[in-house]
Amino acid sequence: MSSDEDHQLLNALKNPSMTSVSKTRLQALSEQLVVKPADPGTFEDIPRIRRIAGDSAGARVKDKVVIITGTNSPLGIGRASAHQFAHNGARAIYICDFSDQHLSVHVRELQSLYPTVEVHARQFDAGDEAAVAAVVDECLSRYGRLDIYFANAGVVGTNKHFGEVGGEEFMKTMRTNVLSVFVAIKYAAAAMMRTTTSEEGEGEGEGGKKKFPCGSIIATSSVAGLRSNAGSTDYSASKAAVRSLVQTTAYQLSGTGIRVNAIMPGLIETGMTAPLFTMARARGTEGKVGQLNPLRRGAVADEVARVALFLGSDEASYVNGQGWAVDGGLSAGHPVVPGKLA
Repeated sequence: MSSDEDHQLLNALKNPSMTSVSKTRLQALSEQLVVKPADPGTFEDIPRIRRIAGDSAGARVKDKVVIITGTNSPLGIGRASAHQFAHNGARAIYICDFSDQHLSVHVRELQSLYPTVEVHARQFDAGDEAAVAAVVDECLSRYGRLDIYFANAGVVGTNKHFGEVGGEEFMKTMRTNVLSVFVAIKYAAAAMMRTTTSEEGEGEGEGGKKKFPCGSIIATSSVAGLRSNAGSTDYSASKAAVRSLVQTTAYQLSGTGIRVNAIMPGLIETGMTAPLFTMARARGTEGKVGQLNPLRRGAVADEVARVALFLGSDEASYVNGQGWAVDGGLSAGHPVVPGKLA
């Protein structure tokens, strides 16, 4: 986009006689499409590096407003991600789950560690469209913006042979693992399109306003959505669907600056997989957990949370429509018998 086109767009947005439809269309463009980045100049005879995001040494999600689902489990990726977002300067975090058994404890812990971060606990079914719409609306009413939505809620599925799974059982897994992501993208994207004027909302950064639509939507998929043998039929199908959702919606949000990505964990010690790890420790075989991946170990939730932090931050400004495997390398190869490559 040329400099003249930049000025035309900005002037059009300021024009009070402009039709609401045209104004909405222009306001739906991301900042990168409207405002040409400043020329960084040169160092001697070569151009300096152009930067879109801020310094990664500082708070990586400073002043951002975050919603996370699937946060109740003490061992879970959701709770670990809430800590990473809070540690990295988030202004407010909504921690949400179908169960509220530990939510109040998580709130107290986060507030004790990060007293400047506003933490809200909400109990609802992540697959309930009205409930998702309500928490997003509350977020907009309170803060005037939504920057990151991490659709992390999920269930393990049936753990049965597909011939033993009924249709209702199958769809129950799909509701929690797929419908929850769909409604998250639907309502989060609409909220992330919202911009603020000088009269409304709190500013972005140091007193600035959100002048352009932008945001990051992250969904939890699984390596089970890439290949078989990592989960039951219903679970694997649901996680493959999540990967497809982020790809299709990323394209439908073209030009808005709203990114949609999926994290595809491998064997992580969470509330869902805790029985496996507990059994291995009881048998003295913990060293065998994760032995099929090149790192030859399982992972902890924080290792996935750090990927969520990156995807939620402006540092991931050019990562979009992707399924990012965080699996120790498990999905990088095909299973072989050791020593039989020849």
